[in-house]
Amino acid sequence: MNKKTKTLMVVGTSSSAGKSLLVTGLCHYFARKGVSVAPFKAQNMSNNAAVCPGGGEIGRAQAVQALAAGLKPSVVMNPVLIKPESDGQAQVIVNGKPWKSLTAGDYYDQRKMLWKEITQSLDSLRDEYELVIIEGAGSPVEMNLKKNDLVNMKVAEYADAPTLIVGDIDRGGIFSQLLGTYWLLSRSEQELIKGFVVNKFRGIIELFTDGIEIIEEKSGIPVLGVIPYLYDLNIPEEDSVALENLPVQLRTAKDQLVIGVVNLPRISNFDDFDPLDQEDGVRLVYFRNPEQIADLDALILPGTKSTLADLDWLDRTGFSKAIQDFAENGGNVVGICGGYQLLGERIENEGGLESSLGSRNGLGLMPVVTRFLPEKTTSLVSVQVMGNVSWLRDIAGSLLEGYEIHMGQSTSENSWLTIKTDDSGREGMEDGCITADGRIWGCYLHGIFENQSVRRAWLRNLGWVGQDNQSMQESPFQKSLLDLSHALERSLDLGYLEEIIWGK
Repeated sequence: MNKKTKTLMVVGTSSSAGKSLLVTGLCHYFARKGVSVAPFKAQNMSNNAAVCPGGGEIGRAQAVQALAAGLKPSVVMNPVLIKPESDGQAQVIVNGKPWKSLTAGDYYDQRKMLWKEITQSLDSLRDEYELVIIEGAGSPVEMNLKKNDLVNMKVAEYADAPTLIVGDIDRGGIFSQLLGTYWLLSRSEQELIKGFVVNKFRGIIELFTDGIEIIEEKSGIPVLGVIPYLYDLNIPEEDSVALENLPVQLRTAKDQLVIGVVNLPRISNFDDFDPLDQEDGVRLVYFRNPEQIADLDALILPGTKSTLADLDWLDRTGFSKAIQDFAENGGNVVGICGGYQLLGERIENEGGLESSLGSRNGLGLMPVVTRFLPEKTTSLVSVQVMGNVSWLRDIAGSLLEGYEIHMGQSTSENSWLTIKTDDSGREGMEDGCITADGRIWGCYLHGIFENQSVRRAWLRNLGWVGQDNQSMQESPFQKSLLDLSHALERSLDLGYLEEIIWGK
């Protein structure tokens, strides 16, 4: 490896402390300064995945961090991705490809092999870039799990990486978070800790000056800064934990449309719908109460890691009938990826390829039949709109960009997309289904609403009145990256951070 390459490790006091966002912001900050920088996370657990050029999949957060660094995502940035299928089992992605479905105990038995893949990936990044910023997972001091840890201080020690600990003050207990984490580390691990970061501060930061002094006095470790709570950042979340505390807000006077996304137990790639929420007059809500469907202008069934298990959940909770009634009464319903499969007539699972649940009928809202096969599709694609019904007439012939991650193949009588370019060689194949009146439709294309033409054509059909003839001068994502980078510049002692990294 390149001995001149530097590393920085960011660990947190818990999940959702702000590790991913901090790494994203730092990647963008250093890239803007002209540093060749790349992100790395040894092991991620999330059903929110992204597809890299060539077809491999990695955690969505690492793909976002790569974009923040001005790079194309690569499988070496996240060599191990764990995608939960149930409470006790998960699909393990190694170097971008599905490897095995394992229980936690079986997974730990494979840690020697996985550690080899992790170190090889990290070393390859260190050969190519000046700086690699490494993200931990959860907490580095889960004492019952630490002996099997492959992602926190074991990686920091391997890379000899100066390490920051970030804590979430909004949760309360910031002193026990930061100091407790530090004190539970081994002596060799403590020697790598070079700074604390206090995250998600609400209020007047100057009033926390004595808090900083207490942390530094009791640990001997400097606090690099206090980051305020950052509102309205249009940066995709790492996983569905972010959805747990979102309020289901009622319609307000300024809302032209309220679009609901069913918060499935195994929801995946929910950032598909962020572009809808960014349009003026559109409110996006995630919900788990079928009674709330009646108040919506449109309903979306998102992707899912386990289609059949979530279909069972829809049936048990009364969602299935509520969705069917909504559609029968003129409601607009959309399904993306697993949600598309759910809207169909039948899902075939011969041999238990997708789960232990057998074949069964779907919601029956579209003439689609899905059959699960051993091969998994992971691909960057462009598709062309070929449908000529309802709102599609305005965008017929348009090219759309996105990606696919799914088990199974679906056949439909009313396809509306044709694959034009594809990493896996499926050019010319058709995708999706739409009813004659355009109210109910679906497809496999993740990222479809990033395409302004289809997003605004569909919204107009729902009654949205917006500036659909104007393109956004700057994407919300790029603007948020810059806002985040500037917030870190204002909040952190980046001069000292660079001394930590470069050893000056």
